Amino acid sequence: MNREQIKRDLGALELLFDEPLANYTYTETGGPADVLAFPKNKDEVKQLIDYCRSRGYDWLCLGNASNLIVRDGGISGFVIMLTKMNHMYIDDTKLIAEAGAKLIDVTYMALTYGLSGLEFACGIPGSIGGAAYMNAGAYDGELVDVFESAEVILEDGSIVTYRKEDMAFSYRHSIMQDQKGIVLTVTFQLAKDDHQRIKAQMMELTQLRESKQPLELPSCGSVFKRPAGHYTGKLIQEAGLQGLKWGGAQISMKHAGFIVNVNGATATDYIELIAHIQQVIMEKFGVKLETEVRIIGREK
Repeated sequence: MNREQIKRDLGALELLFDEPLANYTYTETGGPADVLAFPKNKDEVKQLIDYCRSRGYDWLCLGNASNLIVRDGGISGFVIMLTKMNHMYIDDTKLIAEAGAKLIDVTYMALTYGLSGLEFACGIPGSIGGAAYMNAGAYDGELVDVFESAEVILEDGSIVTYRKEDMAFSYRHSIMQDQKGIVLTVTFQLAKDDHQRIKAQMMELTQLRESKQPLELPSCGSVFKRPAGHYTGKLIQEAGLQGLKWGGAQISMKHAGFIVNVNGATATDYIELIAHIQQVIMEKFGVKLETEVRIIGREK
């Protein structure tokens, strides 16, 4: 990878080389990105994808890196972060947000305009693009419930609009996980409602989240998908694993479905602890735990 050539070719874009992704992930772990790019608009995203395709470079897009573990070896090629693409606006009962906007900020914009439908997401720390990618959800709500459409750039650089039916939403899944592309903007269809009622529900859910989740420590959010007929945290508690430390990572004492960084954990600590939990739960209960958190990158 010729850095000087990349700088000459893409000089107008904000680029960092060998940048530790631990500076950006919610776990505060993760190795370096060969090139970390911060496009400011969809034209720059297209420029990056076209450039990588023409030069044979790998590329990967990250959202807010909240439900993510980047291995200690980092990520080869280009990592595209959309945090600079964070504009949002209201059009009657529709809310349109760029992919880098924080989901929490979007829920409060909806509140400001008396629009209901996104209350469930008021404490989810991800980005709009990541939320669409994962069909993020909480407290009996999911993104699919209010999703109308998304502007998406595909691997070949073409920009298309995906309607709800095109996204193949299911539990913590969308078609974006099956095809290489990037969500650029999302349009939500909301409903007019009483401002105070929306605010009261958001406050209730926020208090519930704060009382149950270890928000005071770095974590990757909910580690596992909920297995049919079971609650993950309860299984982990019943297996006697809650509080277990693995290197600098620990199964949270506040919520056993979370792994927190208590003492300079590495991504390897997280990954090994996840594998240990899966093994113990399978041996004790015959239940297969699937990860909700994405694990990406190269081994160190």
